[in-house]
Amino acid sequence: MISIDSIAGKVRSGERLTDADALFLFRSDELAAIGELAAERNARINGRRVFFNVNRHVNYTNICRNHCRFCAFRRDPADPGAFLLDLERIIGLAADAAAHGATEIHLVGGLHPDLPFDSYLEMLRGLKSLVPGLHLKAFTAVEIDHLSSISGLPVPAVLEKLLEAGLDSLPGGGAEIFAEPVRSRLCSDKISGARWLEIMELAHRLGLRSNATMLYGHIETHGDRVDHMGRLRALQDRTGGFQAFIPLLFQPGNSPLGLDVTAERRGADDLKTIAVARLYLDNFDNIKAYWIMLGEKIAQVALAFGANDLDGTVVEERIGHEAGASSPRGLGRDEIERLIRLAGREPVERDSLYREMMGAKQGCKKSK
Repeated sequence: MISIDSIAGKVRSGERLTDADALFLFRSDELAAIGELAAERNARINGRRVFFNVNRHVNYTNICRNHCRFCAFRRDPADPGAFLLDLERIIGLAADAAAHGATEIHLVGGLHPDLPFDSYLEMLRGLKSLVPGLHLKAFTAVEIDHLSSISGLPVPAVLEKLLEAGLDSLPGGGAEIFAEPVRSRLCSDKISGARWLEIMELAHRLGLRSNATMLYGHIETHGDRVDHMGRLRALQDRTGGFQAFIPLLFQPGNSPLGLDVTAERRGADDLKTIAVARLYLDNFDNIKAYWIMLGEKIAQVALAFGANDLDGTVVEERIGHEAGASSPRGLGRDEIERLIRLAGREPVERDSLYREMMGAKQGCKKSK
């Protein structure tokens, strides 16, 4: 019979949790016990260290041919507020970020129906040429599939051309929820969950590292969450290419999905989702409490529920805020360090590959 005690025994002995174990945890009311167990496991991996990086998000366009029902960011070309940044503007934003200490640009956008493949290569080449020190984490698996479609090239060839142009790693967006009945209601235009996983596996085989996400808190069930994480865990077993798991809290504001979810219900669910991820995803060293979606206070508390990363400074987040995220659009390095210290943890500035920044104020050993 599954219980918190039986699961604790597995965790402490290094035995992998089953799907049934994870489902039990999601359905359990013993939040404090689950959090303590997740914190214990995280401490064995990361000690009291909490990672963050100095980065900038750049959304090059919100024009998108897909019509995902959860998305408040996308626009049609003629819609008010539709935009497409030119290369000069993108490079200017990146150069400003680098001047303020950023080490990473997070570059994602909608699936623009008229932007040619060469434009994406020019983005990367321009950034690498004029701001060479920045790590370019760019283009979700959904965007990679789109580039394959518009170029007529298979995904491996697309990835190789992007690598040649300066791509350094992939973000984890577009995963949403893999379960097809839910995915078809959320984003019927988008690539399937199987296709997302296929593209990530191809990227990992070429040496690209990536993140992995899960959009939760909408119409999915706990079983759908476990299914989603199980598929990520299986791929991680095969490739080891995922760097971090990022649960993304659905933002209901301005969303065509039209759900109303109270903040009171969400806090406990957010913390439980972080904790279950830490316990179930035993081959992920890094579980991120993405402060943009969670808010600063819940992200802080999540550090006691198994999270070991708060993401970065971000500077100008747009996607979540279009949907009503109430967090700041960006935080300074000192603000992030303060949040981590107030949570009783040790801030460690990292680069995009989870290596401790040389010359950072922290005296921790280099992370793996």
